[in-house]
Amino acid sequence: MKKYIIVFGMAAIAAACGNDAPKTEEKATPATSTTTSNSLSSNPDYQKGLELIGKSDCLTCHKVKEKNIGPAYQDVANKYENNDENIALLASKIIKGGSGVWGAIPMTPHPQISEDDAKQMVKYVLLLKK
Repeated sequence: MKKYIIVFGMAAIAAACGNDAPKTEEKATPATSTTTSNSLSSNPDYQKGLELIGKSDCLTCHKVKEKNIGPAYQDVANKYENNDENIALLASKIIKGGSGVWGAIPMTPHPQISEDDAKQMVKYVLLLKK
C-alpha cells in the first residue's frame, strides 16, 4: 500500500511540474455573492494575488471552491486566520513545499516565486474565506 501512495505522489508531482501549457480552461473566480464579489474585486491584494496565481501553475492542483489534488482555496482560507504570521507561514510553504497538513500528497516547492509574490498569493487566498 505504501508503494502505491509513493507512486501516486510522484505522479502528482510530475504532473504539477510538467504542465507548461497556457491555462485557458479554468481561472480563479471571485466568490459567488455579488456583494462579496464587488468588494473583493476592488481590493488590490485580491487583484494582485489573482493575477499572480493566474500566471503560475497553482491551478494545476488547486481550485477556488473544491478540492483537487490540493485543498480548495476557500478551505485554506477557512482554516487559517488572515494575519501576518499565517501569511508568512503559507508563503513559505508555497516556496519550500509542504506535506501532511492536507493529506499524504506533498505540495511541490516553487523556489522561483519570490517571497513578496508568495505573500501576495496568500493574501488573495485568505480573502476567499466564507
